[in-house]
Amino acid sequence: MDLQSGKFYWPTTLEQAPVYSPLSEDTACDVLIVGAGSSGAQCASVLAERGVNVLVVDKRQPGSGSTATNTALIQYAGEKTFVQLAHTFGEERTVRHLKLCEAAINQMEAISAKLPVNPDFTRRDSLYYASYPEDVHKLEQELSLLQKHGFQALLLNEEHIAARYPFRKPAALYYNNDAEINPFKFTIGMLEKARGDGARIHAETEITGKTFENGKAVFYTQSRQRIEAKHVIFAAGYENLEVKRDKNAVLSSSYAVITKPVADFRTWYKRTLIWESARPYIYMRTTADDRVIIGGLDKDTQYADVRDSKVIHNQEKLLGEFRKLFPDIPVEAEYYLGAFYGGTHDGLPMIGMYEEYPGCYFLMGYGDNGMVYSMVLAEIIADMITTGRSKDAELYLQTRPVPIH
Repeated sequence: MDLQSGKFYWPTTLEQAPVYSPLSEDTACDVLIVGAGSSGAQCASVLAERGVNVLVVDKRQPGSGSTATNTALIQYAGEKTFVQLAHTFGEERTVRHLKLCEAAINQMEAISAKLPVNPDFTRRDSLYYASYPEDVHKLEQELSLLQKHGFQALLLNEEHIAARYPFRKPAALYYNNDAEINPFKFTIGMLEKARGDGARIHAETEITGKTFENGKAVFYTQSRQRIEAKHVIFAAGYENLEVKRDKNAVLSSSYAVITKPVADFRTWYKRTLIWESARPYIYMRTTADDRVIIGGLDKDTQYADVRDSKVIHNQEKLLGEFRKLFPDIPVEAEYYLGAFYGGTHDGLPMIGMYEEYPGCYFLMGYGDNGMVYSMVLAEIIADMITTGRSKDAELYLQTRPVPIH
């Protein structure tokens, strides 16, 4: 799959990233993880810490798939709002999901402080503004549910917004204690932590064949090495869909631009994460080295050539959207990208378990909070592997019921 194109920023932020060697001999493990991006690294770290014999393989070097273009706004609220999710799944199940995401952010913060690579985890509040006056009522409904269940948010009116930012909007939800992170550093840090706990990690190792026999999975690499595993986690991001399609998964294309460092953020209140109620939406955040990431302009195309033909044009559009909000902050593009972006029709990420793949788990942290979702799903899958069950798995299994209202 041609995942992305452009000039990528995150890989430049880590000097002397470790280089992982290919697998060179037949081997066996308790858990084989296919994919060494952020979701694979999260699974590896969680399982290795529990003493599980883990082997991670990737056809590239770790973090060079979609992780390299992840814009990494760390939030519990997603593109499908609380109101929309509650309408689909019911209020109780939606609250469980959002609380799990909130706990995952706390977990990512705690882990980040202990990693051998500092992933620049920084707490940020979020501003979610009404793009149009008719969206204000939707924000009011959202706030009512959030406050009912103890989430930290408040509603700003037009004057409140204007007092904090150099722009005016009809209203905005203000969320406390979201975050931003460097996804590449986080991935490498998690893999190194896992390696310290005994996990084996091999790059340039592509899986080209598989069989299931005697209660075990046997996978084969392009160099004909044989890997025997009791369990397998497919953590290959959107490339999971090349192995097993799922009717709930949907791919589109998204764009982002990363600016040169900015000298003065005084008019950007607390350097909040910013996004909007319009669909598709524009979002923006800052980085540890004072750049701005502006993303969005999602398109319903799964064709890489169509996606790539719009990269330069959309770079200018994204810069233009930023300048409308912050005309006093001069920005100039240095990095840019167009990439496939995955979501689900019903708005929740998925754990796929399929009869034709016994003992396998497909981790599909699809959606705008992919790193948070992957943390949630990694813990659930680890529970299922090590204890045989997880009380939260039913929320995310691809067989989940969708209530009719």
